[in-house]
Amino acid sequence: MSQTLTEINSQPELWESVPEIALVKTGKIAVVGCGTSWFMAQAYCSWRTQKTGEISHAYTATEFPLSEPYDHVILLSRSGTTTEIIDLAKKLQDLGTPTTLITAVSPGPATPFVGREIVLANADETSVVQTRFATTALAYMLSTLGFDTASAAADCRTALEIEIPQRWIDAEQISFLGTGWTIGLANEAALKLREASQSWTEAYPAMEYRHGPISIAQPGRLTWVFGQAPKGLAQQVEKTGAEFITSDLNPLAHLVLAQRLAVARAEARGLNPDTPRHLTRSVILPEDH
Repeated sequence: MSQTLTEINSQPELWESVPEIALVKTGKIAVVGCGTSWFMAQAYCSWRTQKTGEISHAYTATEFPLSEPYDHVILLSRSGTTTEIIDLAKKLQDLGTPTTLITAVSPGPATPFVGREIVLANADETSVVQTRFATTALAYMLSTLGFDTASAAADCRTALEIEIPQRWIDAEQISFLGTGWTIGLANEAALKLREASQSWTEAYPAMEYRHGPISIAQPGRLTWVFGQAPKGLAQQVEKTGAEFITSDLNPLAHLVLAQRLAVARAEARGLNPDTPRHLTRSVILPEDH
């Protein structure tokens, strides 16, 4: 069993043990991450805005608008060593902006530049590809706004037992779709398949899929929806010959099924999911970057 799959299998227990530490419930916030962490930020910000009505924006570190005032900025970094996150933390400290770093490793290079840290040490990973840290961080953030982590963990155990059909492993192309907070999950699923198995994947808001992207749907390809599918979409996809995939599982647990598919497709292609090409555990840039 790959290390990636071992870490995928550990997620239910991690979600059930997320800390009971409050996040910023009121005020205008930004959540910043790179790669997978950015997509988790998208999911949380959408959920927070929907639940509280408070402004919540997700950014990659290099695209954060320093001229835009925020009451608080949350930084997501599994290792706490990502160069762009550290650079932004320094700039926010200079501006006097309150910050929180959610990480798996502390102390780290970003520690001196943030107001506080929330450390999910038991969710740390050795794999390059992020799985359990990302979902645990999201489960934690969502839990501060009423997300039922126990129910999600139960669904996750189901997702870990579902048999993955060979036709999914062999599929030529996969489009992942979401609505609201699950758009971030769709983006993450597409990234996970690309990273681990070099698969052709795309991701869209579900309602936008019909505005062009559906043109790539055909037999031998998959259209995978997180959460409730828009009315009529299943029938439209089925007419293309593509397989329409949806689930009654909690969308976060459904993401775990996509993680497992990424590993299965990698192994079927003779790839090692623990060592995806061109990637490292953390992006650390030279000083003259």
